[in-house]
Amino acid sequence: MFHPPHPETYRDQLRAFLREDWGTQDWTTAAVPDRPMTARVIAKSDLVLAGLPMAVEILKLTCASLKAELPRSDGQRVPAGTEVMQLRGSSHGMLLAERVMLNLLQRLSGTATLTRKFVDAIEGTGARILDTRKTTPGLKLLEKYAVRCGGGVNHRLTLGDGVLLKENHLTAVGGVRAAVEAVRRVAPLLVKIEVEVETLGQLKACLDLPDVDGVLLDNMALEQMREAVALRDRSGRRLFLEASGNLTLDRARAVAETGVDFLSVGALTHSAPAVDLSLRMD
Repeated sequence: MFHPPHPETYRDQLRAFLREDWGTQDWTTAAVPDRPMTARVIAKSDLVLAGLPMAVEILKLTCASLKAELPRSDGQRVPAGTEVMQLRGSSHGMLLAERVMLNLLQRLSGTATLTRKFVDAIEGTGARILDTRKTTPGLKLLEKYAVRCGGGVNHRLTLGDGVLLKENHLTAVGGVRAAVEAVRRVAPLLVKIEVEVETLGQLKACLDLPDVDGVLLDNMALEQMREAVALRDRSGRRLFLEASGNLTLDRARAVAETGVDFLSVGALTHSAPAVDLSLRMD
């Protein structure tokens, strides 16, 4: 069961998407009669669904009388030709929302579909797939929901959800220890601290700091990652290791087999191709 964000957290964005699409008026829809109609949304390619609740919310904004049945649910794999929504309502209302609704559903399902490919690629290794903050402005909450629908794990929803000390932070403060100590003085107790490292020397520094909860291994070679896992295991520390950088689908399993706990993949939200769905009125 995938728990989507509450509609109030994204409804304003949906209204903005509709306003952007309409401009001053939808002259095409205004020219045809408005009458009760039924319609179906059909998957035209094999995909993993994500965004059905958002699709319904968009339709409700233009069609107050909308009745929607969802024979499939977010997170399900569906083959081409599957009906994923059955709709009844005003023809004008559905036409006004059609393109925006499909655009969003196709994009979110594309993210879920790509995420599932990565999840399948590393199955059995014990590692998990993480998203990143490389999201589309205005769509971050929904894109990260789509990652969950595909079987991935969210890293941070916002900057306040956790500390990630990256290269520029470490440079600005003066090194790993100084940065970790500075953050621990200001961050709430329950906020975890993760440090990005590029060398095994930096990893060793993190292992000596009890306030570090996790380490991001940035663009390390496979052998370096295996050494990093061995160092962590010998230390007895329970901090997690996250691999990042150049994580293509072809390379994902080899990285997971080094023993890291997570693979963070920016492509899930910045490069996932949209899948194909269509709305057909009966």
